[in-house]
Amino acid sequence: MKFRKSITVLVILVAIFASLASISGIFSKGGPGSFDYTSIRGEKVTLYGIGLYRHMSADVAIQGIAQDYVTLFIGVPLLLIAFFWAMNGSLKGRFMLAGVLNYLFVTYLFYMNMAMYNQLFLIYILLTGTTFFAFILSLLSIDIQKLPEQFSEKAPVKFSGIFLIVNAVIIALLWLSIIVPPLIDNTIYPDSVDHFTTLTVQGFDLSILLPISFLGGLLLLNRSRFGYLIATVTLIFLSILMTALVAKIIAMANAGVNVIPAIFIIPVINLISVICSLKMVKSLNAK
Repeated sequence: MKFRKSITVLVILVAIFASLASISGIFSKGGPGSFDYTSIRGEKVTLYGIGLYRHMSADVAIQGIAQDYVTLFIGVPLLLIAFFWAMNGSLKGRFMLAGVLNYLFVTYLFYMNMAMYNQLFLIYILLTGTTFFAFILSLLSIDIQKLPEQFSEKAPVKFSGIFLIVNAVIIALLWLSIIVPPLIDNTIYPDSVDHFTTLTVQGFDLSILLPISFLGGLLLLNRSRFGYLIATVTLIFLSILMTALVAKIIAMANAGVNVIPAIFIIPVINLISVICSLKMVKSLNAK
């Protein structure tokens, strides 16, 4: 495997510090408890008030903790499994490694940019950097020249490609339905801005992540070698990300937040992404 030493060092760092960050988010205590805060825009926001995420809004903080559980008990173990699989020369392992690193990169990119400043800020920076470079190196370790030939005819190319395109369009429309109406009625700020400076998730999704999903699906339908690479990695990434979103929805529901219609939509997307990613990886002729 190319870049073996560099990837090894980076993955070890990611596993250690992602575990540390997740444990800190889950088990940190202290703070005054939930309290109301008036944002710079004059809106009253209920802050979580406990532990690492004490200055996050209450509903966002519980989502962060839910994702920490997924990262700790699914993300990090999958990272290590995929790493050892890839180190044994497995192409399937390299795809899995890239997909898991993609999830961890996006996770800590969001934490670095969206989480209210806390004592783990430098760790978020470290994790964003290490996951990014490990992700890029893992992609570069995959020889794409003959990639279409590495997939058998059983690969769900058409279904997976359409799914990635439709998913990108649906999520984009969802985010636009939040952003556009306040611009039209001149209230400007969506309620979900809370006390944050901007809509970080929606911004990254609409500018980078959803276009990648759309492009990956389109290229896969055209059976481009780049399509096989982008689509398969994106499907693995989505499988873990959507699992985290399901965990967030469950946490919000337990806190009494209305999670309809997300409770019906996200698990379906999660299930489809898991099935597609497993079938794409399984269809690889190489070990």
